[in-house]
Amino acid sequence: MHSSERGSDRRTLIADSAIDLVAAAGLRGLTHRAVDGAAGLPAGSTSYYFRTRTALIGACYARLAELDLGDFDGDATSSPSPSPSPSPSPSPTDRDAVAAALAALLYRWLTSGRSRQLARFELSLEAARNPELATELHRAGQGSRDRAAGILAALGAARPGESAELLVAWADGLLYDRLAGALARTRPAPDLAELAAVTRRMIDAALA
Repeated sequence: MHSSERGSDRRTLIADSAIDLVAAAGLRGLTHRAVDGAAGLPAGSTSYYFRTRTALIGACYARLAELDLGDFDGDATSSPSPSPSPSPSPSPTDRDAVAAALAALLYRWLTSGRSRQLARFELSLEAARNPELATELHRAGQGSRDRAAGILAALGAARPGESAELLVAWADGLLYDRLAGALARTRPAPDLAELAAVTRRMIDAALA
């Protein structure tokens, strides 16, 4: 393996370990030394690749976006492909397919991907306190909005960019409410059918 490939692999390992630490202990647990230990790397490895805490958090943003988009692309296979000339009157079946794909994605993030989403929310708040991170967070969040805009354009959205902003905001709100909201601990386990009904209403509203 070339040194550049080893470096890339190590950066990924460091970012994954940092995300896991934040999910488990919050930002107070995110130190270079703690990441070294969690990743099983020699002391000083994390600071070698990411000299500052800001750089480390930026790497977490990029890695979270990569993982979330991988999930998005995998779960959106049943959605209609984006088209430069979408039909002005998409059929209910198309909307149902998109709703089912989005529901499957949210279900994954509420169950097996729960820790990663909690880390994402925690890390996102840091950008509100540290202007140096705002650009990194924006870059990380743009991919999901672009994907959503493409799908909504294929469903006939007149202003897919604006519709995508709403859909992503609603999805984020749902995730936050069910993972960390005031009633999160008392809610029943995630249910795919219920999520599909909710996401269908979200899509209808975004396209209205």
